Amino acid sequence: MKTILVATDFSPEANNAAIYASNFAADTGAKIILFHLYYVSIHALNARVQSYSIDELKEDRTNKLSDAAKKLSEDFKIEVQPMLRMGDFHDELQNAIDTTRADIVVMGMLKDSIEQDLLGNTTTEALQRLKFPVLAVPLHANYKGLKTILFACDITRGVHKAILEKVKNIALRLNAAIEIFHVSNKINELEHEHKEAKVTGHFADGLQGTNYYYKNVASNVIIEAIQDEITQINADLLIMVPHKYGFWDSLVHISKTRKMASRSEIPLLSLPL
Repeated sequence: MKTILVATDFSPEANNAAIYASNFAADTGAKIILFHLYYVSIHALNARVQSYSIDELKEDRTNKLSDAAKKLSEDFKIEVQPMLRMGDFHDELQNAIDTTRADIVVMGMLKDSIEQDLLGNTTTEALQRLKFPVLAVPLHANYKGLKTILFACDITRGVHKAILEKVKNIALRLNAAIEIFHVSNKINELEHEHKEAKVTGHFADGLQGTNYYYKNVASNVIIEAIQDEITQINADLLIMVPHKYGFWDSLVHISKTRKMASRSEIPLLSLPL
């Protein structure tokens, strides 16, 4: 992992995510792109806001972003490059990913933010829209190294070789142990047994060289089961693969990854296919 793109709006959640990412970068030798998007409302444009007002806004954000990047660089002894953009957040974020060849996007996460219209909603929407690894960092998450990874996955869908490769690379880079965790529907528990034997054999090939183990629990409350497991093993990082529909989605079709991101007390890494 060479380049980490950190999206910030200078909120407490975003500032904490930037600090978390900087600690991680210092551990791994990565550089950080500190990304900020500013916008001028359609009302302001319709009112024909004088150009100097827009220029002043741009200058203010440029200075604020540069100061934040400089402080992170000095505090953590890492390379931090500021990147300021104007326009649609997700379009500009995707452009930033492409131009910087970033390996991962880091964003702050508000607790229970799916119901809110602040940064958390932006983050959960990024988890859904971006076909790219996104690390959602809760406000009170502190980086203390990543020694235990909880990889919560739905083995009934199978686990793609490319996903296992990414999980393997993260674990080897950080010398972390992996718990592969599956929650099976109690009603269909017997049906899962055959698939479980096939998929767990796949893990042995995909995660070769890592310290991993597999655990399955039967429950109809997936989010709660994952939260309990985080506490039980004292996990430092939760990894999930976003899916749509099926048992691993809620009755109202809200992604488990999105819901988990807004409730987790530890960072959640979304690894889309």
